Amino acid sequence: MINETILVVDDERLVREMISRRMEKRGFQCVTAGDGPSALKLVSKNNISLVLLDISMPGMSGLDVLASIKEDHPDTMVIMITAMIDINMAIKAMTSGAYDYLIKPIETEILSISVTRAIERRNLIIENREYQRNLERKVTEQTEEIRKTFINTVTSLVNALEAKDEYTRGHSERVTDIAIKIARELALNETYIEKIRLAGLLHDIGKIGVREDILNKPGKLTEEEFEHVKTHSKIGEHILRPVIKDEEILDMVIHHHERYDGKGYPDGLTDDQISLQASILAVADAYDAMTSDRSYRKALSIEEARAEFRRFMGIQFHPPVVDALFHIMDKGIVL
Repeated sequence: MINETILVVDDERLVREMISRRMEKRGFQCVTAGDGPSALKLVSKNNISLVLLDISMPGMSGLDVLASIKEDHPDTMVIMITAMIDINMAIKAMTSGAYDYLIKPIETEILSISVTRAIERRNLIIENREYQRNLERKVTEQTEEIRKTFINTVTSLVNALEAKDEYTRGHSERVTDIAIKIARELALNETYIEKIRLAGLLHDIGKIGVREDILNKPGKLTEEEFEHVKTHSKIGEHILRPVIKDEEILDMVIHHHERYDGKGYPDGLTDDQISLQASILAVADAYDAMTSDRSYRKALSIEEARAEFRRFMGIQFHPPVVDALFHIMDKGIVL
């Protein structure tokens, strides 16, 4: 209790001095105020643990001071002191946040017990809140660590999946890089960019659930095989949902194969039904696919890829996103 500061508020100087002396003998530091406004100034400028507050004062009443203290400084304990026995007043004070209600003249021992218990309660409340805050912080940190571990594991799986096929090796990283550059060209904020970064790295994780002989098939897929490949976006969402709670990230994973004209998959979304972020990922994914060698064709040149995007702008691809891609291509940011 040493170094706890008590504010004694009473319009009678002798009462203030008497109570202060008693409390200082018990090891407390005391400051005093003769009216409500002065008391509130002291509370706002000092670390006051407890206020011993007279109810009946000229001008601002003790109950008004109590209300202000509890509103602005809820951790400050308040004990009301009065010379009048008034049950209704006592009830009002206690329901307004006072810890105790004492009648003058107050015995030193009774006052000391009440003050000690009030400060102990205050410290316990503060300690519990700090404990809870630290616990929540630790839980948050552990949850984030688990999330990072999972994402790193999943990313490693994606890399392992891509490593099996020389034609798709590094695809997810390249798509992520292009998508981020498009997002910056569109002036998206860093929060969205970080979501795009994560979705880009993980967008093809669902291919873990696609048969390897179909993924690596050198020729054209049959209709049945293509339907099987199309399940990867939903599979990816199913894999990621337990640890990624951000719906925008999951939306990009699910919908990066939707088309502007509604002929994409898995949900056949059209136009403004497709999020901007998913549209960015779709364009980045298509650009890398066009400009990379595949088992069934050679990579397109930059100009050939540009021509494809012009041809399918507004059909397969979101026009503003394609424009942003062209801008960064013109700047030499994407080659």
